[in-house]
Amino acid sequence: MKKNIVILSILAITLVTSCASRKDLIYFQDEPLSGGYIDSSPEQLFYKADDILTITVSAADPVAAKPFNLATVTESIDLVNATGRERMQNYLIDYNGNIEFPVLGTLHIAGMTRIELTEMLKEKISEYATDPIINIRLVNFTVTIIGEVNSPGTYTIENERISLPEAIGLANDLTIFGQRKNVLLIREIDGKKKFAKIDLTSVNSVSSPLYYLQQNDVLVVEPNNARIRSANYNQNNAILISAIGTLTTIVAVFLIK
Repeated sequence: MKKNIVILSILAITLVTSCASRKDLIYFQDEPLSGGYIDSSPEQLFYKADDILTITVSAADPVAAKPFNLATVTESIDLVNATGRERMQNYLIDYNGNIEFPVLGTLHIAGMTRIELTEMLKEKISEYATDPIINIRLVNFTVTIIGEVNSPGTYTIENERISLPEAIGLANDLTIFGQRKNVLLIREIDGKKKFAKIDLTSVNSVSSPLYYLQQNDVLVVEPNNARIRSANYNQNNAILISAIGTLTTIVAVFLIK
């Protein structure tokens, strides 16, 4: 009889503390993305629709270069005192891959690298200004890191390339509950979402074609089994376990009598 009571107590406690499941906690787990697996990664950044660029043109003759720069706009900082600051306007690549550039008109730049776009603009502007200098910057280069990291969020990248370790560093590393062998990477390629799994415990990840992330990449770090088991443990569980233990003791005393 005592043995049966102990077994029932263990089962009751197990039911209380182990009702968490993997499917309740992990993102993007139901089916593979329809776009398929990422089989390669470009070494350079190629501009695409919805990218936002700042493009500045300078030359030995500032007057000749001025028509090729967008006018600055003033942002209000203090409405009461009517103060503000000047900000350069940006170029948004439309869904057709085009931007409207001063003097030059519509330019198709989707699929170009920064070097290719720089050379194209330099060639075209050279017809109007001597030895133009072109400076291009991608404004909205972001990566998103979610799941079992210490600081999940979307991060803006100042340059045009970031490595996998650098991105994880921005999120202040994985928590001790992060699944390091099964990090999910989601990337948009040619308008389709594709995915890959990365094993951070393997040195091969350094030589992987996915070592450098692309704009708008999403990293998802799954919780490990320890996190899943602890997900449902809370103060209420502690009270229930205590109550079950007390009830078991009372029943055992009566049965012994």
